[in-house]
Formats: sequence, C-alpha cells, structure tokens
Amino acid sequence: MENHHHQHMHHDEHAHHKQQDSTGGHDEHAHHKQQDDTGGHDEHAGHHTEDFLKRFWISLIITIPILLLSHMIQQWIGFSWTFPGDRYVLLALSSCLYAYGGWPFLSGLVAELKHRNPGMMTLVGVAITTAYVYSVAVIFGLPGMDFFWELATLIDIMLLGHWLEMRSQLAASGALQSMIALMPSVVHVERNGEVADISLKDLRNGDLMLIKPGEKVPADGMVLEGSSDVNESMLTGESVPVKKGKDDRVIGGAVNGDGVLKVKVTGAGSDSYLNKVIGMVQAAQGTKSRTQNLANKVARWLTIVSISVGVITFVIWYAAGREMAFALERMVTVMVTSCPHALGVAIPLVVAISTTLSATHGLLIRNRTAFENARKLTTIIFDKTGTLTKGSHEVQQIIPLGDQYSSDQLLQYAAALQQNSEHHIAQGIMRRLKDSGLELWTSTGFKYMQGMGVSGTVNGKAVIAAGPNYFRENKTALPEIPGDVDQSTDTVNFVLIDDVPAGIITLADSIRDTSAEAISQLKEMHIKSFLLTGDNEKVAAAVAAKLKMDGYLANVLPHEKQDKVKAFQQQGEIVAMTGDGVNDAPALAQADVGIAVGSGTDVAAETADIILVNSDPKDIVQMIAFGRATYRKMIQNLLWAVGYNVIAIPLAAGILYPEFMLSPAMGAVLMSVSTIVVAINAKLLRVK
Repeated sequence: MENHHHQHMHHDEHAHHKQQDSTGGHDEHAHHKQQDDTGGHDEHAGHHTEDFLKRFWISLIITIPILLLSHMIQQWIGFSWTFPGDRYVLLALSSCLYAYGGWPFLSGLVAELKHRNPGMMTLVGVAITTAYVYSVAVIFGLPGMDFFWELATLIDIMLLGHWLEMRSQLAASGALQSMIALMPSVVHVERNGEVADISLKDLRNGDLMLIKPGEKVPADGMVLEGSSDVNESMLTGESVPVKKGKDDRVIGGAVNGDGVLKVKVTGAGSDSYLNKVIGMVQAAQGTKSRTQNLANKVARWLTIVSISVGVITFVIWYAAGREMAFALERMVTVMVTSCPHALGVAIPLVVAISTTLSATHGLLIRNRTAFENARKLTTIIFDKTGTLTKGSHEVQQIIPLGDQYSSDQLLQYAAALQQNSEHHIAQGIMRRLKDSGLELWTSTGFKYMQGMGVSGTVNGKAVIAAGPNYFRENKTALPEIPGDVDQSTDTVNFVLIDDVPAGIITLADSIRDTSAEAISQLKEMHIKSFLLTGDNEKVAAAVAAKLKMDGYLANVLPHEKQDKVKAFQQQGEIVAMTGDGVNDAPALAQADVGIAVGSGTDVAAETADIILVNSDPKDIVQMIAFGRATYRKMIQNLLWAVGYNVIAIPLAAGILYPEFMLSPAMGAVLMSVSTIVVAINAKLLRVK
C-alpha cells in the first residue's frame, strides 16, 4: 500500500507540475523577460537591487546642486546664487541625472512598448522625458520655468520606490534560511565499509547513509538493511509510525524510530525538500498578485489619460489664442503631475511589507493571488493529523490492575524501560514522567519486541510494556480493559511485572491547545470549519464535537481528499484546505487556498499556496485576517493614488484658470506628498 500510494502521489504531483508548466510556463517566461528589462527580479535580483540603490544615492547627490541652482527653489528659500552660465551647469547636471537615474525607466519604457504593454515604466519614462525636453527648450529660449528640480526629485523618488519593492522581495527569501533547520546538518555515510560524517550539502544520490534511532531522515531514499518504525506524520499525515524494512522508501524529514536503517539516497540536493521550499518562496515573490496587476492596469490607463489630456490641454489653450509657451507649460504640468508615484509605490510597498512580515511570522506565501483570496474564504477543511491535533501521543490514563502497584509506580516501571526506545509511545510516557516529577529508575537487559513492545529488568523484576499484540502472540488472555477507556481513540499499553499484568497506560493523539480558539475565531469571521480524517467515525465525531466544528468527513482515503474539496467548491464555497502530507497534495492544489502546515513534505509544500511553518491552527486565522488587512491597505492606497490624480490633472490642465493655476512645482510637491502618505499607510500594515 505504502509504495503504491507513493507512486500514485508522484504521478499526481508530476501532472500538477506539467499542468502548471503548460499554463503558466510561457507566461512566466515572458513576465521574467519583461521584468528583466525593467531591472527585474530574476536571479540577479540582489545585484539589481544594489544597482537601484547605487543609482538612487548618486542621483540624490547630483540633485543637491540642481536644487541649489534652480531659481524656483532659490525664491522659496530666499537666497540668490547666480553666476554666468549657471543654467548650462544646471543643464549638464540634469542631463547626467536624466541619463543615469532615468536609465532603468527609459529602458523599461522601450521594453514595455516592445511588448505592447505600456505600464508603470512607460508612465515614468514619459513624465521624465517630457519634463526634460521641455526644460532643455526653456534653457534655449522657450519662455517659461524650467523643470529640472522636479525632474531630479521625480527620478529620486521613483528609484527609491523601486529599490524598496525589490529589497522586500529579497528580505522574504532571507526568512527561508531559517527553514533549513528542519533537516539534520550531519549525515552518517558509509563509504568503502567505513562510516564517516559528512555535511548534508555534500550528500549525493546513490550514497549509502546510516540513520540511527531517533534521528531525522536526511534525504529521500530506499532502505537496504535494517527495520524500524519511522514517524512520517509530518509528511504523510499518518499519525501512527510506519514500519520500514528492506526496499521500502523513506522520505527526507521523517523521524526514525528505534531501529538502525541503512538507506540508499534517491533524493538529495536539488531534489530535496529544502531546495523546493527555497525555490518556491522565490517564485512566490515573483508571482505578482492580481491587485498588483491592477496597479499596472491603472498605470496603463493613466499613461493614456495623461498623454491625451496633456495634448488636449495644449490644443485647447493654443486654440484659445494663448501663446505657445503657456500652452506647453500647461501640457507639461499635466504630464508631470499625473505621473503617479503614489501608484508606483502603492501596491508594491504593501506587497513587500506583507510578504516580509508574513515570512518573519512563519507564514510563507508562495502564491500571492491565493493569499489575497484568503479574505473571501467561506469554508476551511482541516486535515486532522498534525494541525488540530499534535500528532504526538500523550498519556491519558494510568489504571492499576489489582492493588499491588500504584499508578505512579506503574509509570516509573514503564518509563524505566521506555527510556531506551524512541517509539512515539515511549516518548509520550517519558513526557508524562517528566511532568509528574517522579524519579527515573534504571533498567537492564533492554529488548525490543518488534510490533509488540519492550522488555527488560527493573529493580530486579522482569518488566514488559506491550500492546495487545503481545497477548495474541503468546496466546494468553487479554486482561480486562475498563469500560471508560475509549478504545476507538486511545492506544492501550499494558505493563506486566514478573509476567503478571499490573496495569494499563492509555495514550492518545491530543488536541492542540490553540485548536478550539482557532475554530471559534473562524466562526466569528463567518467561516465554516470541517474536519477531514482517515480515522473512523467515532474519533472524527469526538474531535469535531470537542472543537465545536461545523462537521466532519471520516474514513476518507488519501485519493478521495481532492474530491471532497471539489464537492464543497461545486456548492459555491470558497475553500481552504490545510494539510501536511503527501496524500494531501492533490487536495491542496484543488483548494482555492492550499495551506501546508508545518514541516510537511516537499510535495505538500509544492502544491500549497501558503506554508505555515509552525503548525499552529491560530496561524490560519491570523493568515486570513492578515490577508484581509493587506487587501484593505492595497485598496486604500490605490484609491488615494488615483484620487490624487483625479483632482490634480484637471487643476494642472488649468480648469480653474485664472482663479487658480497648479504650477508645475506645486504639482510635483502634491505628488510627493501623496507618495509619502501611501508609503506611511503601507508601513502601518501589521500582523495581529
């Protein structure tokens, strides 16, 4: 089953990727190309980011003398600093600035027009070019005020905006480095009969690795020798450890039980979980969200509007008999004023801040669009294991049989044995002993009985801690299990002392402390929650009732999960699915928002839209709230940026003439103020 299930999954994942390729591939490629020309976010993002910053600082330095030489600024500050030919110095400095600082935008304009897709770069390019050409004309005798200082500040602000946008994209990938901790750093490798420790990055496919009890599996591989129970709960969502022997596959990131395995590596390096995660977050930075595209659409319209309004303004004033210079000045004012810095910064800043904030709060956003859709969710389907429950077994009851041993003594006897084992039952018993502060006794002659339990000698007594299988194997009667033990949900472990059943310890996968709170918060947000599990009705109903969920889906086989999600979608629900296992991958891909929880497998992570690094269900609530907040900020910023233009463009065109005329300088100041408002608003975004 295990094996078949794997093949089924891989095939599925492959298909999913193929489909992504055929739909998104071409597009992505074009997107990258276009981004490249605009100083893009390709793999040289770091280099580009530095480049923008360098251009910004150099432009800023050139701006200072430009400001000092501008008559307009001199009038404002109330000092005069003129010398013969000062306007030519101003022209020379401004030309340098236009060419050097404006280069990313001008080359971007060319690229956008080549793709017949005018957007932000075109708008900025047109504004700075108009301002520059007009100012040069003024220097050479056209009556009017030159625009050089506005041109300079325009370029500075734009460079800064773009640098901010790109830097945030790098910051989010920095958060990835912390995920590397999920894998062991040292691997025991057998070479020529010798065992050596090498670092994970030197591990190659085909290497033989030894995995000792309790260690994490360093990479995907195939077992050659040994047998052990491996806990794959974070990978497959199966809460009970899976027995692995020769020819079975193990997945990198799983935790080995109490046997030693010799494994041949099949998925190391770039095939491993980690690389996929890193590649993935970088891709997420690349997928521009729809709202971001909205900003580009708005920019395209503004380009069209600003050029046409500019030309119309010129024609009307000129036709009305004003002199050429006045008509031109109005036209240029319209074009400079309508250059929407605020728009250029509006969405990118919010996206940037939200992606980085998310990453530092353990929320890795792979797909921005899905993240923004999170605000519309109506239903969340939780895969039980590892999300709502801890995926680890905790002691529920300790029941003495007869009155020879107290429950504390039973715990001590069991723990004395179990300290030698890495099994999930052993870990649960050890945690309970630690919490109760009892003394840990020593044991000798420890022996592991495959599939049954453990035995050894404690205080000179022969002690066995075993499950029901032990009695079946030895054909002895199973001791009476008290009626208040719910055998559908609990694992029962017997303690035998000198071959006499002395007591029972029950363990169960416990519900996370934050689960109930998370579910009730979702209710307040009018989002329904359902439990999805492979467990039986009884367990499912018990957990769902305890958490006051809207319902449960029990006995669901791995391959049926996707259909369950589809069924909800067909009823018009917008569905989020949370899962942590390979078998959740198709369902995660199917859901409107796929949320991979914790250090789940690469495959779950590959198909999810959002990854929650800490498996806390409250993070899901936080994620939705944060998605809503992010969206609100984007819309606020868009409205502000566009609203500013709606008011400024007519004023610049001279609609209130002669009562009020928006001077080019005022236009630029208004524009900067609007940019600053938008930036501050974006900065106010918080993770609750």
